[in-house]
Amino acid sequence: MSASNAVFTVSALNRQIKALLEQQWGRIWLSGEISNLAMPASGHWYFTLKDDRSQLRCAMFKSRTARVGFRPEHGMQVLVRANLTMYEPRGDLQLVVESMQPAGDGLLQQRFEALKMQLAAEGLFAMEAKQSLPHPIRRLGVITSPSGAAVQDVLSVLKRRDPMLEVIIYPSQVQGAEATGQICQAIATANARDEVDAILLTRGGGSLEDLWCFNEEAVARAIYHSRLPIVSAVGHEVDTTIADYVADLRAPTPSAAAELLSQDAGLRLDRLQRDRQRLVQAISAQLRGQQQRLVLLATRLNGNHPSRKLDQHAQRLDELSLRLDRAMTAQVSQRAQTVERLEARLNRFHPTPRLAALGQQLNGLEHRLNRAIGQQLHQGRLTLAGRAAALEAVSPLAVLSRGYSILQNEQGQTIKSTEQVEVGQRLTARLHQGSLGLQVTDTE
Repeated sequence: MSASNAVFTVSALNRQIKALLEQQWGRIWLSGEISNLAMPASGHWYFTLKDDRSQLRCAMFKSRTARVGFRPEHGMQVLVRANLTMYEPRGDLQLVVESMQPAGDGLLQQRFEALKMQLAAEGLFAMEAKQSLPHPIRRLGVITSPSGAAVQDVLSVLKRRDPMLEVIIYPSQVQGAEATGQICQAIATANARDEVDAILLTRGGGSLEDLWCFNEEAVARAIYHSRLPIVSAVGHEVDTTIADYVADLRAPTPSAAAELLSQDAGLRLDRLQRDRQRLVQAISAQLRGQQQRLVLLATRLNGNHPSRKLDQHAQRLDELSLRLDRAMTAQVSQRAQTVERLEARLNRFHPTPRLAALGQQLNGLEHRLNRAIGQQLHQGRLTLAGRAAALEAVSPLAVLSRGYSILQNEQGQTIKSTEQVEVGQRLTARLHQGSLGLQVTDTE
């Protein structure tokens, strides 16, 4: 069934009209004159807003009236923020008022709220767009009136807490028609010079009109596009401006901003002392580690020293010589025993012819034996001499005796390549007799 053919009850129609009004209009700003004001004991206010041609019924409930900073009266011009709706029981169009201000201040507040909603929708207040402050801040830029009380408060706090912090003043008017342009120019100048770590935008308290330059869209966009982080400290703690929402950080007062941006000198000294103690401990630990490593390397060097190798080879040579002597003695003894047995057999038979033959045979055997023994001894001596010569050839001391030397760096490592040394490095040359201290002047 279409809407034109539908049959509504009065309640259903009022309910749909109310939903349509609230959906299409929502929250609006409205200015007008108060009339028919009623303030019952419930704390709610009921009144009519009118101009010279029309009027609207209004209701403001207790939770909202408690926030109004003045007492409304008949005939007073006001600016209200309200939701357009319908009072269903009577079918009356009605405004449910959320806030009320005198018409003069109210217009400025309306402009404030409108710009605030616009910039918020564009993302100028988003947390992800805000920059973090550097730590520590070594040089601070301050945009304010050089003759105002705010700059004196800031400088006094900074001098007390952090005398080492440098401050650069970018002078600007902070009230009046020219203030907006001068604030924007000061922000641009600070960014162009790039001589500070952060910017403090500040002034003392005042009325909404006094602080209005900090609610201008140009100032808000200059803060948003600043490459340097900006801290806003405008007015008293209860004062809030568009600049506070856009700034990377807001401080409730100029003095509080100075406290926030400075470091306590005593805390800094304590931190330096702690850092010094940690540094000394780290250096001591490093030295202990290096000393242990040096002892380990010295132990390894002693274990691989050439003299130890030579001692091991000399011991092996002695063992071979003793084994050779024992073998030769055993062989001579064995031959002697053989001769004795032959002589015994000869004596047992003792025939002269056979004795003569055996004598000749004995002489031949003795000659062969002596020759074999001589050859065996000669071969043993040659073998022994060859092994001794081979051992002598690989001895570092033998190489040194031929005029060579061994180069070592300051850590005792043997230099085998020019890639191991640098020009100007100290080296030690070990000779056959003594050593020399050298310094590298060139490498090829």
